[in-house]
Amino acid sequence: MPQHMNCMNASQASGPAPAPSSTSLLHPTSRRAFLERSGKLIAASALAGVAIPHVHAAEDNTIRLALIGCGGRGSGAAADALRSTTGPTKLVAMADLFEQRLSSSHANLTKAFPAQVDVPPERRFSGFDGYRKAIDCLRPGDVVLQCTHAAFRALHAEYAIEKGMHVFMEKTFAADPAGIKCILKLGELAESKNLKIGCGLMCRHSSARQTLIQRIRDGALGDIHFIRAYRMDDGYYMGPYQGGESEVLWQIRRPYQFLWASSGIFIELMIHQIDECCWIKDAWPVSAHGIGGRAPGATDCSQNLHTYSIEFTFADGAKAMINGRYIPKCQSDFSTYVHGTKCAAQFSGNIHAPTVQTYKDQRIARENIDWRPEREKSSPYQAEWDALLGAVRNNGKHNEAKRAAYSNLAAIMGRAAVHSGKLITWDEALASDFKFFPDVAALTESGPAPVKADAQGRYPVPVPGAWTEV
Repeated sequence: MPQHMNCMNASQASGPAPAPSSTSLLHPTSRRAFLERSGKLIAASALAGVAIPHVHAAEDNTIRLALIGCGGRGSGAAADALRSTTGPTKLVAMADLFEQRLSSSHANLTKAFPAQVDVPPERRFSGFDGYRKAIDCLRPGDVVLQCTHAAFRALHAEYAIEKGMHVFMEKTFAADPAGIKCILKLGELAESKNLKIGCGLMCRHSSARQTLIQRIRDGALGDIHFIRAYRMDDGYYMGPYQGGESEVLWQIRRPYQFLWASSGIFIELMIHQIDECCWIKDAWPVSAHGIGGRAPGATDCSQNLHTYSIEFTFADGAKAMINGRYIPKCQSDFSTYVHGTKCAAQFSGNIHAPTVQTYKDQRIARENIDWRPEREKSSPYQAEWDALLGAVRNNGKHNEAKRAAYSNLAAIMGRAAVHSGKLITWDEALASDFKFFPDVAALTESGPAPVKADAQGRYPVPVPGAWTEV
């Protein structure tokens, strides 16, 4: 990798070694997981990156795409890119660590977009170096859809940017503070090369939420002192590794259960709500503290806690409370609310629905609603794509890397506060070089797994007072 970036070799922070992290299977109710299961790509929405038009002097001005990571999110991202009406796009290369997932994605995308998918066998790549081979099929100014998991985000994006490609990065963007520093550097590098970066926090492209944000800025809610967000469902538990395949691949197949691979389930699920809180306040939190724990008697072998409750504090003293619970047979919730000195509002609804409305006072009740925005004409997933592609074709400014990295850092700060049992400040998190796994680029199928289980097959779980990740 280019020496001046040095993203993949950040040193680990001093202090106790972090416990291994766990990953979970795709959230069964998520839009993209449903897309992966059903293959109904025509109805799908997603996120991706694109290329600038002036680089393409080709006769048809087609933007060529390479998809890296062919799961539900990646397939959905490619579908949105191919569906965009901003101009012609074509998928020409695909890569995934797992050949079966690549083949399934290719078949579904080809069925949905037969005229726009041109990925013959020689441009389909599996294995750890597949991302390089797929990116090498593009020309400078084309677009790489980086839709694997957080551990690989900087590694793959750096190669694409160095080769002059625009990049779309799925969330999450980094598992740890060292990874966030890499994303920030990559954003600066892309800016210097006039390359566009889109990032998968699609709610920022919701017209309903944008309208409410403008009302907040105009003072319709008064001063914002309190925001609260929830993501509560049955959970994402994992059994022990049984052998029979590479443990490295086994862990990567379950990224949400391992902190090193994909940040763990809390950030995977709650990064959107944390981003919403920061957007509402138009600021980054200065500190976070929180509590969490595991369900009594749980046999979950992952590294995840099953409850997270975090209080973020902003510079003006305003608070945001983020609550996650992943335990069966409990009340479910998926929403974001904001409370101002004049009245309250709902900012987001179930599975990121644009359930946006203000209330006459602080009572959150249907009969108390006094305003709703116009119905959205396009899903935030598609709107995000159209904005990025439009910027590419018109050579407009579009680089979401810094904002996305900072939202991810806020989430990391909150997770670290729960895991360590300490108050964590923004400055501490931003200064940290902590990294869960030192060299993702060196991973091989036959090599040692990034984290090891105990005799019962359980991977290390954060213990407040003894755990360090900032």
